[in-house]
Amino acid sequence: MTQITPQPGIMGIQLYQGGASHVDGVSNVLKLSSNENPFGPSNAAMEAYRREAFHLHRYPSTDHKSLRAAIGDIHGLDPDRVICGVGSDEIITFLCQAFAGPGDEVIHTEHGFAMYRISALAAGATPVEVLERERTTDVDAILNGCTEKTKLVFIANPNNPTGTMIGGNEIARLADGLPDGALLVLDGAYAEYVDGYDGGASLIDTCDNVFMTRTFSKLYGLGGLRVGWGYGSQQVIDILNRIRGPFNLSIAALAAAEAAIGDTDYVEKCRTENTRWRAWLAEALAELGVPSDTSTANFILARFSSRTEANSCDEFLKKQGIIVRRVAGYNLPNCLRITVGDEAGCRRVAHAVKQFKEQTQ
Repeated sequence: MTQITPQPGIMGIQLYQGGASHVDGVSNVLKLSSNENPFGPSNAAMEAYRREAFHLHRYPSTDHKSLRAAIGDIHGLDPDRVICGVGSDEIITFLCQAFAGPGDEVIHTEHGFAMYRISALAAGATPVEVLERERTTDVDAILNGCTEKTKLVFIANPNNPTGTMIGGNEIARLADGLPDGALLVLDGAYAEYVDGYDGGASLIDTCDNVFMTRTFSKLYGLGGLRVGWGYGSQQVIDILNRIRGPFNLSIAALAAAEAAIGDTDYVEKCRTENTRWRAWLAEALAELGVPSDTSTANFILARFSSRTEANSCDEFLKKQGIIVRRVAGYNLPNCLRITVGDEAGCRRVAHAVKQFKEQTQ
């Protein structure tokens, strides 16, 4: 039989494991494993999606002009420097395809999003993992990890799964210290949860070696439609558009995303509720002896005394119909990532963890 051999690096990729969504034999499941908006999409987004049912025989636009204009209007950005993709994951893939390959290095942090490593390997590049400092991006560690082979540096800010972030001065210092030819990619999947944070957009206007990715999957509640976008220099955008498929986003997804970003009242409601219940849940768990770093996203990283305790708590929660996320694959074996739900969901989690702690004392 003929041996079919993939490109170097492909077989080093472990299959991505998404958050679980059901528990065998358990009803009334509360899914808190994928950082989804517990309130779902806005009514405006759902109505826009329904309207497109009458146009499903038509191809979508190839240039995403209307959505890019809406993004530019809301965020004060040049729409010509916006690119849209199938979630921010596809934008990450484009970046690795365009700028990294065999012999090149792609830097990510030890607790960074798994897709950075996966996309680097898929492009034939070498992923380089650098240490964080107490679960927070360490600029000096990244700069020390750079070489003449470094082509991309990925950081999520806020980071997934830790929920921590670094400030604008540190980001600027990182961008300024990168070697020539290296591009800093600021993954802003959770940027909307940080009041007043532009995801790095203002830095991009002064630094052509910085690029930003964003998504509609989190705050906007459109994870099922897979819409993301990126913003950078015109040179980078022109390069990425050369490898973007002409019809990568559906007509319904484009319409729903445009309506979602325009529904600013709903966006603010979701952000306010997340801020409120994130603080409540973190405090409630801390009182039970389960601390977490200050999160700026829509989840908290609950830290347990050991991997055994974290796994035992996860199993207990599953029996209660509560699904959270183990993060041993992110080098955090003693932690569980818990999405911030609505009031009922947060109270249910805190009550269940209290029961777990009481039975193990």
